[in-house]
Amino acid sequence: MPSHSSEPPDRLAQLRGARPPLAYTARKITALTANPACARRSVLDASGVDKTALARRLGHEPRFGQSPFAIAREEAFKATVRWGSYAELIRLLREDLGVPVDEAKLQDLGEVGGITSLEVRERETRGVIERIAAGDEERLILQSPVLTVEVAGRLAYLEPDALTHRIDGRFHVVAIRSFPVIDGQADPTAVARTAKQASVYVLALRRAFAAAGLDPEQIADTFLLVCPKDFSNRPCLSGIDLRQELAALDFQLNRLRRAEDLARALPATATLDIDRDPAVLHESVEQLPASYVPDCLSFCEMAHHCRDEADAHGYPARLGSTVRNALAGIDSTSTALAYLDSGLPPGAENAETVELLIAADRLFRLRTEETA
Repeated sequence: MPSHSSEPPDRLAQLRGARPPLAYTARKITALTANPACARRSVLDASGVDKTALARRLGHEPRFGQSPFAIAREEAFKATVRWGSYAELIRLLREDLGVPVDEAKLQDLGEVGGITSLEVRERETRGVIERIAAGDEERLILQSPVLTVEVAGRLAYLEPDALTHRIDGRFHVVAIRSFPVIDGQADPTAVARTAKQASVYVLALRRAFAAAGLDPEQIADTFLLVCPKDFSNRPCLSGIDLRQELAALDFQLNRLRRAEDLARALPATATLDIDRDPAVLHESVEQLPASYVPDCLSFCEMAHHCRDEADAHGYPARLGSTVRNALAGIDSTSTALAYLDSGLPPGAENAETVELLIAADRLFRLRTEETA
């Protein structure tokens, strides 16, 4: 479902240009927190720049994302689960979780009195949740609610599939996905990806409850995952523990640098307007420090551009986070090789790193000679 976000601060809007901003999504937030040291990603997301279009403008085609067929299949499965005011979800709650519920009232928050504005829907969502949390025991499922969370100084509007009313005294986020559960097992990569996104919704709910003076522990630290069972289109339900993902997400969000501060540090001539000349764009993007590692290829649209940049400059991170951490304080693999091959004297700040590097090189050479 498309989202729209509130206008970012002026400098970020200036960088983006005339095009409307793209919104944060749970997927974008999990990708951002996967690499919180990347100032480039932080500013691009906060400004609302279309990173796919930007990457193409710079000559790189992003090579991941759902196919149109997969998107259509997921929408069809969601329609199955939502049919009859979530009759299938109610059945699953009763049969799989033992919740004594025969029916539940559905409140669709996809619009409020014909208004689809995210700000209006978020206020209505907050009001409904506060009324229920304050003691209304009516069984209720919220479809397409809207939540907010602050990310790097910018307010993000989020749209989970659904929220359930209390189960054993706690609210649960519901995620509906079309990947199958076969013989009780789903693709662990797909489950992990969904869990990371669900943790964003749970954290947003907990912060909303805390801001309203309600107990955030009313939000369960598990989410309800609805998937097709075996090779049918019949839904099944699983409860997935989110405690590890929630702890990691909260920690990473608190570490993120404020995007406005990063943007203001750029020269006045910098631009991220994808309608500008590619050479100008390239120069501006290069002024935003990236923190490329090979894992970026699996979640960031700009990864191929950043990889080429890392290769050109010989950044240690291009070989992975392990190498980057091992070569702390050394700005390029060329410099690391110079310490080994030409005896370049290290500075006091990286003397320990160079000492370890020389010891590792000596050990490698000894083992090579032994196996020769």
